[in-house]
Amino acid sequence: MNNIFKILVLVVITAFMASSCRYDWIIPEVVPVIDPNDPSQQISFSETILPIFTSGNNCTACHSGSQIPDLRADRAYEAINTTRYINRSEPEQSRIYTVPHPELGSHYKKYTATQAALILAWIQQGAKNN
Repeated sequence: MNNIFKILVLVVITAFMASSCRYDWIIPEVVPVIDPNDPSQQISFSETILPIFTSGNNCTACHSGSQIPDLRADRAYEAINTTRYINRSEPEQSRIYTVPHPELGSHYKKYTATQAALILAWIQQGAKNN
């Protein structure tokens, strides 16, 4: 009886330990390679860039009228379409790209690497309101 009890305790402890283990797989982000000169890869401000600012309360938590730039949907393009935020001659130096960049910026909320790549490509394509 004593051995059966020991085996039962061992099985219960093993089952508990096995069921309590959890591993969250970390899947690296695959950053898209976008050729800004390829017409088939044109990035739309309204469909691609604007949701980066407005979805999930990403940027609009702060930038919704009380802090510049105003990134609400109806004002975002006009607010960032200035030389203060977009540098068309050196897109990599654009503040709308560098400040919330995941590796470059020191901002509270940051873009993902994919979002940063999309914003950079959009600026390289002329930062159109499309």
